[in-house]
Parts: sequence; C-alpha cells; structure tokens
Amino acid sequence: MQIRIAQILMVLLIALLGAVVFRPYLDRALFVSSAPRIVEPRGQLSDIERSTIDIFDRISPSVVQVAARRASNGFAESEGSSASGTGFIWDDAGHVVTNDHVVQDASGLAVRLASGEVAQAELVGVAPNYDLAVLRIRTSKALPPALSLGSSADLKVGQAAFAIGNPFGLDQSLTSGIISALKRRLPALVAARSRTSYRPTRPSTRAIRVARSSTPPDA
Repeated sequence: MQIRIAQILMVLLIALLGAVVFRPYLDRALFVSSAPRIVEPRGQLSDIERSTIDIFDRISPSVVQVAARRASNGFAESEGSSASGTGFIWDDAGHVVTNDHVVQDASGLAVRLASGEVAQAELVGVAPNYDLAVLRIRTSKALPPALSLGSSADLKVGQAAFAIGNPFGLDQSLTSGIISALKRRLPALVAARSRTSYRPTRPSTRAIRVARSSTPPDA
C-alpha cells in the first residue's frame, strides 16, 4: 500500500514538473495568435505639428556641429581636451557663427555639417562679452544655405521658440518652448573670464545646459 502511494506521489510530482517546464510552450500554442498585428496608419498631423516639422526641415540643414581641440597643458600624460557645440551657416562664404566658450583656447577646429561631411575651420573673430565667435569653413564643396535672420526687438512674451542643436554631441536635436520674459539680465562670459558682465537676455522655457550651445530661436 505504501509503495503504491509513493508511486502515485512520484507520478504527480513528475506531472507537476512537466507542467512547469512545458507551460511556456503550451501558452504559446494555446493562447498566442499566429495572425500578425495590424499597424494602424498615422493620424492627421495638427497645424502645430506641421509648423514644427516645417521649421526643422528648413533650418536643420544649416545647423552644424563645431568641434574644438585644445592643446595639452604641458604634462606628458596629458593628450589635451576637446569641446563641442553648435553653430549655423552665416553666409555663402562659409562663415559659421558659434559660441566663444566652445572655441576658446582651441588648437584645432572642425565643423560637421548636417550631411555628415566634416570640414576643417579657422577662427575669424570672437566677441567674448556676447559669447560669440565666427569661424570660416575650409571647403570647396557647396554649403547649405545661410539662415534667415530676424530682429529680437519684435519678440513678444508667449511666442513659440525653437532650438536646433547638438546637446552632448547628439546632433540635429530639436527642442521647443516659449519666450517667457524680455529684458532680463544674466551673467555672460567675458574675455579671459576675469570678470563678470551683464547683458539683456530673452528667457525661454526651453531647457538650457551650461557649456552647450544652440541656434538662435526661430520664433
């Protein structure tokens, strides 16, 4: 009698283990449909979405990534450092406007176009009080069109603002917000970084990261 009970318990144990092992296969066979899922077509874009897409399509080809190589500090183990930021095509002569803090103390400069092409660049001039710098691309190939410029005097609080740039080297990134205030004063970088000056600014709700740069807002 005890032997028969032991045999029954052994059979039940084997059946239980089998159910645990083969359950995924049974679930797949019994409960998973073999028919492919239907992909629903995208809905109609809103007017705001179409406007944003149009802005990116028009502006992004003229936005570039600026890479600056800084010389080593004299120690043998140091190989120098690098910095990157955003710039935009200023004119057909190959001038690029970027930030002074990106190119400061650079021993070499390169510009990466939206097409992926990389070209060497030279520093033409800087305006440290406004954290601006102008480069010239050295290339014989055709460049993207220069960006259209507007007047900041026409800005209104509440206007939409868009920025295309390369945060953390992630090129062709778009963010948006609104003009939240006008005629504010914030610290600005100055020559030699020996003192602090102030300049009027136009705050925006867009996320701004220190030591990163972006194109002028397209509002």
